Amino acid sequence: MIGSNRWEIKVEAKDVVKEKVNAQVRQREDLVVISPSPEMQQLSKRIGRVHLRQRLGIEADHATQIFGRGKTFFHIENWYSMHGLIRLLLRGLGLYHRGRRNSWTIQIQHNEVTLAKLPAAFEGFTLLQISDLHLDMDPDYPPALVERLHQVDYDICVMTGDFRAKTYGDYAAALEGLERVRPHIHRPVYAILGNHDSIRMVPAMEAMGITLLLNEAVALERDNALLYLAGIDDPHYFELDNFEKAAQSIPHEAVAILLSHSPEPYRRAAHAGFDLMLSGHTHGGQVCLPGGFALMMNADCPRRYCRGAWRYHTMQGYTSVGSGSSIVNVRYNCLPEITLHHLRRP
Repeated sequence: MIGSNRWEIKVEAKDVVKEKVNAQVRQREDLVVISPSPEMQQLSKRIGRVHLRQRLGIEADHATQIFGRGKTFFHIENWYSMHGLIRLLLRGLGLYHRGRRNSWTIQIQHNEVTLAKLPAAFEGFTLLQISDLHLDMDPDYPPALVERLHQVDYDICVMTGDFRAKTYGDYAAALEGLERVRPHIHRPVYAILGNHDSIRMVPAMEAMGITLLLNEAVALERDNALLYLAGIDDPHYFELDNFEKAAQSIPHEAVAILLSHSPEPYRRAAHAGFDLMLSGHTHGGQVCLPGGFALMMNADCPRRYCRGAWRYHTMQGYTSVGSGSSIVNVRYNCLPEITLHHLRRP
């Protein structure tokens, strides 16, 4: 009898495990099926069924993967137990609260960009760049960002990805944070997705009046002159950036600006003919030694492309150190920023 009970328990345990596996498979299958909602169906028509299915599938399969995939082998943003350990260590050293205060001290940076082909109508045109907001990381961060937004003047705003803190799961808190910030941006807003973002966030974001560029481009018009703004899907983790789609509507002779969450595809961007590339992702290291030397950039490219203004051949670039914080809501020797890019003619 005892042996029989053990056998029954083992069979039951196997059945439970099997059912859990089947449930996970069904959940994964559900995740990669395009939602029948009108918003997702419209998005499928707009960016292509393959792009949308790939994005949803990778989100389902690899969103929490720590090693492998993407441009870098190690993804600390997905190692959540390490996040808690870092926070505990900082508290023990008495550094946590100072680092958290630093994360609210948002700087206003100015970047002068001289473009040879810039139409006269766009002289002085200013883009406000906000990057790596991670709006659900710290409830005290959105008010600090709003305060800074009231202190700047610009023509359009561009957001270069990473709106939520985690890389999977519920994103409602990030959207709520974005709803708090959006009314304080009084100009057109264009955005791209980062490696923390779900493509399922797009309909809600666009309902707020934010234009997402998913391997797409738009023409900005001023006094009958045109300037082109393109955006690619995340090139770092999802690797779904498509330059051919993003640039296909841009005339060869036109001035073109690219939004890329990470600076990693700088070579391809330059050879695709873009004049300016705006990126984020690296946070400038976020936790740096005195003098600003970053302990880690989390990007597969030379460090000179991971922070501030840079140039590759004829293309200029700028990598924001980020407006928010990731992993842990602290910053040391690397304050957050919003950036005003002023376009000039020679």
